[in-house]
Amino acid sequence: MKLKKITLSLLLGMLLVGCDSRIDAVNEQMANIRNQPPLPIEPAPIFSPVPTFNYSAHQLKSPFLPSSLAAELRVMAGKRVYPNLSRQLQPLESYAIESLNMKGSMRSQAGQIVALIQTPDGEIERIQRGSYMGVNHGRVVNITPTQIDLVEIIPDGRDGYVERPRSLVLIGPAP
Repeated sequence: MKLKKITLSLLLGMLLVGCDSRIDAVNEQMANIRNQPPLPIEPAPIFSPVPTFNYSAHQLKSPFLPSSLAAELRVMAGKRVYPNLSRQLQPLESYAIESLNMKGSMRSQAGQIVALIQTPDGEIERIQRGSYMGVNHGRVVNITPTQIDLVEIIPDGRDGYVERPRSLVLIGPAP
């Protein structure tokens, strides 16, 4: 038993002696790197100044809003906006706008355009101008054969609300 312990300790000692410390090699390599001369730094690029541009079309109609929405927002400019929380909710107000699909449009007997909306449940609902849809109190302001324009009332992050234009577009062939 004693012989086994002695043999085992000799083998372990020889193994430890055979291990070379890599710290010395790393320190030597670091010393070589520190002794090298530093590389030159490239000068920063020279940027030419951008000419200034004065935008003067603030009072003109925005090309990014449909004319019906632009007129609606012009009427609402400067007014405090609040959702009518006492109003009876309509069926499409329980769905997010992104989950609704415009499936088509048709004219009512009175000549008014009515849009057909498919819910995520597969149900088809009719809406007309003045109807509400979406979880953000979206009021329909215009319906064309291929698009529904609405104005949503969303929180502004400062205990108030702002109006935001949205559109729901017919995907697929036009009727």
